[in-house]
Amino acid sequence: MVVSDSVYDVVIIGSGPGGYVAAIRAGQLGMKAAIVELGALGGVCLNVGCIPTKSLLHAADMLDEIREAKRFGISVGDVGFDLAGALKHKDAVVKASTEGVAFLMKKNKVEVVAGRGVITGRGTVRVQLTAGDERTLTAKNIIVSTGGRPRPLPGAEFDRQRILSSTDLLGLKEVPGSLLSIGAGAIGIEFASMFRTFGSQVTVLEALPRIVPNEDEEVSAELARAFQRRGIKALAGVKIDGIDASGEKVQVSLIDSSGKPQQIAVDKLLVSIGIVPNTQGIGLEEAGVTLNARGFIETDGFLRTTAEGVYAVGDCTANTPWLAHKASAEGILAVEHIAGQHVTPISYGKIAACTYCSPEIASIGLSEAKAKEQGYEVKVGKFPFSANGKARAIGQNRFGFVKIVAEKQYDEVLGIHIIGPNATEMISEAGIALSHEATGASLLHTIHAHPTLYEAIGEAAHALVHGSALHI
Repeated sequence: MVVSDSVYDVVIIGSGPGGYVAAIRAGQLGMKAAIVELGALGGVCLNVGCIPTKSLLHAADMLDEIREAKRFGISVGDVGFDLAGALKHKDAVVKASTEGVAFLMKKNKVEVVAGRGVITGRGTVRVQLTAGDERTLTAKNIIVSTGGRPRPLPGAEFDRQRILSSTDLLGLKEVPGSLLSIGAGAIGIEFASMFRTFGSQVTVLEALPRIVPNEDEEVSAELARAFQRRGIKALAGVKIDGIDASGEKVQVSLIDSSGKPQQIAVDKLLVSIGIVPNTQGIGLEEAGVTLNARGFIETDGFLRTTAEGVYAVGDCTANTPWLAHKASAEGILAVEHIAGQHVTPISYGKIAACTYCSPEIASIGLSEAKAKEQGYEVKVGKFPFSANGKARAIGQNRFGFVKIVAEKQYDEVLGIHIIGPNATEMISEAGIALSHEATGASLLHTIHAHPTLYEAIGEAAHALVHGSALHI
């Protein structure tokens, strides 16, 4: 049975942070909107990504704090960890988040269509409904927000038992004795940090010359030092030579950075080497949407694809960072462009990236090396958390610093990089700084409250402008 509906102003395929935020904005602007979703509302981020991992990472942070409570004069006795309890909390958080999205759809008069959407022509989306029937939606505009899924390692497909994706790892029923992550980007690093606290022996492998390779080199070095102290083995510049999951353990053969062969046997193997876009089988190429060689959708500055009336946002798009907040910003921009409002293309170089390991990492803008590559003459200001009073007071002063990279002639701030306590919250000031074209001097003259962690930004600005900070 095929049901034909009236025309929508916009039909959105996919309800992740790009899709559902686009739907909300459409509703706010008085547009008739529908959102098509095959799975749970909220996409990867709310269900098997950002939100559940942060719930478990918070459990890890609490566990670390309790284990160190004695230094603050607090006696807690024997400390145990129950993964089932942590997963129960995680599931409750996910449920509340997805129910929140459902409420927002209803509040903004967005119709939710449960099923798989396929573009079948100019302004038409055929939905194979979860309930079994088929339905055709007619739309003046379509926004594709189908996201991506974990990319497997060639020759070592996910078996959901021992060779795992990040999604699989969130469903483990017990803490593995040993865990190895292939990939030392945000996902691999967060799980490595989390499961080390939970009690696993953890190894991280990275093909590029350093862990967290998208971060400033000094941040990578500081994290490597922190991980070494925590007992996490991190090897960069490695080549995977083979994976054998036929025995009792997963055997990973590799060539290390010095050219020597090594073998590591582990209980569980996490493959975190990026994503595959969910762009196949939904009618994109037939509709005239151009995909790049890896299957990601090509868009312009207003998120338009090469097919008239079809936009794309989020992780399924090409050449932009895989970040939930970026997807949301794109969803808003696309809808406002459809509505005929004046919009400005997103400045992708000024979007904060956050990694919720211990210690936390957050950055925005250019690293020192990238700034030099782009021809800037740079100056740098740094301040360590070891000299920050608040960090000392809360016992978080062992590792980390704030680093500001600025252009030498005009003092414009090009990038801010933080590793240390609450870095993912502190980066907010850095975001405002770059979006408002701050200078080192303007940061310096911003009086930072005492005692706070974010004083370290003011101190780093002092080092940037005057050559040395005040409190070191």
